Amino acid sequence: QVQLVESGGGLVQAGGSLRLSCAASGRSFGSYTMGWFRQAPGKEREFVATIDWNGYTYYTDSVKGRFTISRDNAKNTMYLQMNSLKPEDTAVYYCAGRGGNYRMTWVEYDYWGQGTQVTVSS
Repeated sequence: QVQLVESGGGLVQAGGSLRLSCAASGRSFGSYTMGWFRQAPGKEREFVATIDWNGYTYYTDSVKGRFTISRDNAKNTMYLQMNSLKPEDTAVYYCAGRGGNYRMTWVEYDYWGQGTQVTVSS
């Protein structure tokens, strides 16, 4: 069982930056594939980025070059550095974890945090 807690959300102007953190409990964090998803009001939850246990990363096209996913297994923590933020990045951001290879659909992740709100003003 893994418990995930996100932090770092907030209100930022367009063009600004935020860093989200996802702290995980449990001894097997390093063996999990981790991901970030987001959900805007009235929209479905969508994939943002993922990082597997080898450090392989993958991003949705809309955030490539602006967002960076990383992990520190010694601290049981995953990060999402978000730069050049746009109003369309506004959403609740969720961290998620799963055993096995990386996936880009939220239904394939087993563990979820409670979410953190990111609001980008124009």
